[in-house]
Amino acid sequence: MNRRSTRRGGHSAANRSTHPAAAEAELEWLRVESLDLEARGVAHRADGKVVFIHDALPGEQVRVRVLRGKPKWEQAEVLQRRGDASTRVKPRCEHFGTCGGCSMQHIELRAQLAFKQRTLEDDLRHLAQLRPELMLRPLAGPDWGYRRRARLTVRLVPKKGGVLVGFHERGSSYVADMRSCQVLPPSVSALLLPLRALVGSLSCPDRLPQIELAMGDDSTVLVLRNLQELDARDLQLLRDFAARHGVQWWLQPGGPQTAHPLDEQQALPAYTLPEFGLRMPFRPTDFTQVNHSVNRALVSRALRLLQVAPGERVADWFCGLGNFTLPLATRAGFVLGVEGSESLLARAMDNARASGLGERVAFRVSNLFEADASFLHDCGEFDKWLVDPPREGALALCKALVRAMGRAGAAELAPEDAPHDAPEDASEEVTAGTAAVPAAQEPALVCGGVPGFVPPRRIVYVSCNPATLARDAGVLVHQGGYALKAAGVVNMFPHTSHVESIAVFELPEEPVGG
Repeated sequence: MNRRSTRRGGHSAANRSTHPAAAEAELEWLRVESLDLEARGVAHRADGKVVFIHDALPGEQVRVRVLRGKPKWEQAEVLQRRGDASTRVKPRCEHFGTCGGCSMQHIELRAQLAFKQRTLEDDLRHLAQLRPELMLRPLAGPDWGYRRRARLTVRLVPKKGGVLVGFHERGSSYVADMRSCQVLPPSVSALLLPLRALVGSLSCPDRLPQIELAMGDDSTVLVLRNLQELDARDLQLLRDFAARHGVQWWLQPGGPQTAHPLDEQQALPAYTLPEFGLRMPFRPTDFTQVNHSVNRALVSRALRLLQVAPGERVADWFCGLGNFTLPLATRAGFVLGVEGSESLLARAMDNARASGLGERVAFRVSNLFEADASFLHDCGEFDKWLVDPPREGALALCKALVRAMGRAGAAELAPEDAPHDAPEDASEEVTAGTAAVPAAQEPALVCGGVPGFVPPRRIVYVSCNPATLARDAGVLVHQGGYALKAAGVVNMFPHTSHVESIAVFELPEEPVGG
């Protein structure tokens, strides 16, 4: 597979060249060799130039028209196809190819999982020179109607008949003309057209740029971004819509912290983790996983892999609302959750108390992107770690662990830790955090360790970016002496190229007399 990542590009049909001679000059038959990180077909012209082709699959011969070009690469669309790949299926959504919300509906689901597994394996091998001792079975859930969180753009477009509500068009800032969505729950998909009519009836439809969906297990919340104060008639229209469709409205006049319920008596939405007897209320603008079913399975797998025993102390880094912290507290002796958002931790602590776990957990506000060895020492000693960072990964935390242990490889990562392995002009934006790491080597004891520091014996790392996971794995293994025991993908976002994954690291026992 091609391992380059480019930002979605191209133009809407209205922006493409329509001059017959120019269009004909761009037509060419190509054989698709692989898929890139955006699930586009990758082919090469006779002169070696790379062509990224929307909706083309490996093994297919396609006639293409160039949408956008650079000196070393081009983006193209399929005009004609000779034969179908065995993995091709008919997209379920009528808007696939126009809407940018999904990139893989034309690929059979097992092939989607294989693509994501290969992406993880390739990143670990090419970016960190690592192979897990065990590849875990992919973790999957419902294929359709799974998305409990979404950010829908709202746009007043008189030329298209009024207000549009939906995702952006593929490779464009325009809003797709969506009438349904197969990855949203059916009850929410059915709201797309009524929401258009509602926004169009309000006093300031051009000042309402976004509706954010946040679903709990028994409630549907819509957060309306309002750049202008709504009048009494507007508020009544919102209340009437909520009563008719069984939803709750929140208004957001400024940043996420300004979001508030339209009516104060509304309860917070919540999701449940039945295996652990937990109910997790949250604010609609808080981060929660989009796929509740897969999240339950992920939490269960993470705890099994961590092998937590009664009485053990566990650290949960980037803990957020406590999605892993509170389940861990039902198994361990003590859990520390660390997170940069004070408001998230306040809700996590409330949830811990409501669940009767207040005495078994503690939370600490800290910017983990600035973690160092002395910070780890201050946090205390832990038997196990759970790490669940954002896309940027947990590089500072991993390097702090290595330094606290007094270990390092022969070479350190560059201080800026910036991605630098993308070919020049290959794209305008590369996947964050693809810095190269040293090849496998025996870790060496060095000065600078924290006296008396005891590292965790086992680490479970949950990742939403396989490139930064690979980078951090390189630090833990090549410099910290950990072994990569297992890794596997988690299909949190079916029909998209987003790759969620989980990895297990273990510190080998010191040899007797060593």
